[in-house]
Amino acid sequence: MAHAPQIKIPATYMRGGTSKGVFFSLQDLPEVARVPGAARDALLLRVIGSPDPYEKQIDGMGGATSSTSKTVILSKSTRADHDVDYLFGQVSIDKPFVDWSGNCGNLSAAVGSFAIGSGLVDASRIPQNGVAVVRIWQANIGKTIIAHVPITDGAVQETGDFELDGVTFPAAEVQLEFMDPAAEEEGGGGSMFPTGNLVDDLEVPGVGTLKATLINAGIPTIFINARDVGYTGTELQGAINGDPQALAMFETIRAHGALRMGLIKHLDEAAQRQHTPKVAFVAPPAGYVSSSGKAVAAGDVDLLVRALSMGKLHHAMMGTAAVAIGTAAAISGTLVNLAAGGTERNAVRFGHPSGTLRVGAEASQVDGEWTVKKAIMSRSARVLMEGVVRVPGDTLN
Repeated sequence: MAHAPQIKIPATYMRGGTSKGVFFSLQDLPEVARVPGAARDALLLRVIGSPDPYEKQIDGMGGATSSTSKTVILSKSTRADHDVDYLFGQVSIDKPFVDWSGNCGNLSAAVGSFAIGSGLVDASRIPQNGVAVVRIWQANIGKTIIAHVPITDGAVQETGDFELDGVTFPAAEVQLEFMDPAAEEEGGGGSMFPTGNLVDDLEVPGVGTLKATLINAGIPTIFINARDVGYTGTELQGAINGDPQALAMFETIRAHGALRMGLIKHLDEAAQRQHTPKVAFVAPPAGYVSSSGKAVAAGDVDLLVRALSMGKLHHAMMGTAAVAIGTAAAISGTLVNLAAGGTERNAVRFGHPSGTLRVGAEASQVDGEWTVKKAIMSRSARVLMEGVVRVPGDTLN
């Protein structure tokens, strides 16, 4: 029996923030995978090593967590005032689908670096030394991200002394600006708060009626109070991910929140939309020991946040969820703002399982609707490996 040989596809394996993913230039993909559809999804699933009933992704580039089962496709932008178009695919670990419904804020930190290194940014926009401003069109959600990428001797500077909790080693700081991060299409026809309320009573069968802030900013997110579901907000991954009943409860909350936000029309659709919305629980400041053993004092943070991604508690914090946190914290009366003390603010530092993170956002109310011009945070990025990735030749058949 004849077997098709493997095909080689140029690719770069990168860390961005607290995530890792396989980056491609659109033009380097096989022609059939340069457009959305089954062939593209099949290719990315095989690259990452999904679906894997063992949930290890041994036969692929994935790392068997939501933070490491990711793909990115970049192309030179044809959109005015943008350098690069950025498409993000969250690959399911144990199921045969790629979720294109949202952005990855962490990998956004690596987009500018990859774009510069791949020649997708006009050379005239890159200083010999200084900071290159890369204008990114986030194609999944139709938003602009501005990346400030440090440049030394005409090349991207990756090393530095910027420390990011959740990442072991320091690197060069990349500042990201998420412009006008509130959703325009999904849930509520463009409202930051799709129900029109800062806080809703969310009825969840088997759980109860929970106070919830349902927000579309950065990524659709459902915020609930930690104490309402029996937690303190100081939990690490093991406390949640080792408890099947807890995971089932959070997935039920997520499904009902998605329905309330108008992101799905029927509850059973939530299973095919794992990447969005996110569900997170918040609590007032308290001391705890992070997953690295670092002590976080109550005085170090404004509030505590724990968030789930792809059905598991995240080891740190998704970048897009951080945008939602910063935006909600800036609006008096949301659960996030109340957990942070209820005062007006344009920046917040929150505690997550790996440590702390600061995010800034300025919100305002115009004609009764809340808006936010941009959210700002710092991350870092680094190329881990570059060359080609191989997949069996029959993958695209």
